[in-house]
Amino acid sequence: MLNLSLAFALLAATLLTTPATVAQAITLKPQDALLSHYDYPYPVKTFEVTAQQRPLRMAYMDVAPEKDANGETVLLLHGKNFSGAYWARTIKNLTNQGYRVIAPDQIGFGKSSKPEGFQFSFQALADNSKALLDALGVERVMVAGHSMGGMLATRFALMFPDTVEKLVLINPIGLEDWKRTTPYQPIDQAIAQEKQQTPATVKNYMTAAYFDGKWKAEYNPLLAIQAGWTIGPDADRIAEIDALTSDMVFTQPVLYEFGDLNAPTLLIIGTRDRTAIGRNRAPDSIRPQLGRYDRLGKLTADAIPNAQLVELDNIGHVPQFEDFDRYMMAFSEFLKNDRE
Repeated sequence: MLNLSLAFALLAATLLTTPATVAQAITLKPQDALLSHYDYPYPVKTFEVTAQQRPLRMAYMDVAPEKDANGETVLLLHGKNFSGAYWARTIKNLTNQGYRVIAPDQIGFGKSSKPEGFQFSFQALADNSKALLDALGVERVMVAGHSMGGMLATRFALMFPDTVEKLVLINPIGLEDWKRTTPYQPIDQAIAQEKQQTPATVKNYMTAAYFDGKWKAEYNPLLAIQAGWTIGPDADRIAEIDALTSDMVFTQPVLYEFGDLNAPTLLIIGTRDRTAIGRNRAPDSIRPQLGRYDRLGKLTADAIPNAQLVELDNIGHVPQFEDFDRYMMAFSEFLKNDRE
């Protein structure tokens, strides 16, 4: 779940919190694998897929425009420690502007199936997303991905270039190849580490890694699912999924193919972000140089043809929660360009 950087746990030690106080602070509830008792901001539907010889269900929200539909569709791809639910404010803003918005939970995430022993790949997740669009009759989309969803959005755009009108990458991870500098962590070790997660460690990680040590009540929805899983009946299965998806992120970089993207692309980068998978395993001499989004945003914009870069100073990994107005302004202006 939170195997992005154990080093942040050291910083989080100053934010000591017990599972009981975390639960009390946000009325934390145990969550099962499918989030059966967790309400999403919009109605959730399911799409049946068959993958690796087993039937699976992909949950998604398909939200119509509030008014004056503009005929455009936006596909929102969530990050690794998130689900489609955290797009709530983004969905409302986009539908108010006339966009149809589709926000799926990828297999292994949110309310979607959590298959045991599954081989995760960005290609497979992209293929599932395309199959969902086909089933909904959507031929062209503007794709936005955050964090791990940025890696998935990039892979989707590479695989289905005729489907993608525009691409928005919001603090995407994978802007550097960590396996060139960081030792590999075997999956069994990663699973064991994930099984040690508690509501306190989840909150401490998010506080330190995402929000510069400053937790606010409006961030609680991010905690409810991830922390709820650690005390839920399917905690061990979630730990396995989290380890396998971290392995996918670590071993399947997309940055070497940025030059092959042909969709107009916007990078929204919170420059305070320092997210780097396996930072704690990197040599001491290299560790401070990893996850430097103040540098990586510029390098990535240079690597992607027809890319624009919007940097949000003093904002971290989740700009849609930390500074929604600046994030949404950049997002909206990019989508509207060439359309009016």
